Parts: sequence; structure tokens; C-alpha cells
Amino acid sequence: MSVIPSKQASIVAIQAQANFLNTGGPASLVFYGDAKPASTSVTADSAARLVTLMLPNPALKEVTADYVELHQTEAGTVIKAGTATWARLYNGAGTPVYDLTVGTDITMNNPSLVIGSTLMGRSIKFRPPV
Repeated sequence: MSVIPSKQASIVAIQAQANFLNTGGPASLVFYGDAKPASTSVTADSAARLVTLMLPNPALKEVTADYVELHQTEAGTVIKAGTATWARLYNGAGTPVYDLTVGTDITMNNPSLVIGSTLMGRSIKFRPPV
């Protein structure tokens, strides 16, 4: 049996997950240059980490009828050159919350990152499934 929640129920669930981001302190969005793991229960390869972006606490900016928006991140310095292929959103306690694919879940102007450059997440919106 498949359960399909209403759009409103999905927004409430996403809002709860956004509030969970603040557990333990500020949340972070970490970009990696390797293959995305099968699930958030698989530890990310720290050697593939390209850049870490910190979110303010609280991370939640706005809840609308169509999406939940987080505040923009602080600028992060790229520590390793490479192409960002996926990102993991961690709560403030370091617990993985979401794994996101660059190009599908995350749009970047240029996923090819240069060491020493900076990156910032200006608009982070989570929408319920269609």
C-alpha cells in the first residue's frame, strides 16, 4: 500500500525537517565530488569533500503553501578542486538529513569548483513531491 500525503501535509513535514536542522547548533551543507551514497546512513567520504556551507540558526526562513525556504548560507571556501556531484545537509549535531544530487536537486551556476574560491547557497527551497 502506498500512502500519498496532501500537499499541505507534505509542507508541514518539510517544515518539521527544517526545524530539525537546528538540533545541536547551526546546520551545514557539504558538497562532495564523488558518487552519492545509496542512503544518508552511509558515511560520506571526507576525502571527497569540496566545500562546507554553514546555515544560520535558525535555518528556517519561510513557509508558504508551495515550499519551505531556508536562509542563505554563509560563504564557504573551496578546500579541494573538483566537480560537485552531490551534497549532504547535516543538522547542527552532525546528523545527515538530506542527500541532494547536483543538477537534479541542486542547481549551481558552475559545479566545477576551484580551490580557494568561495561558494554560497543563496536560495534553498524544499518543495513537496508533485
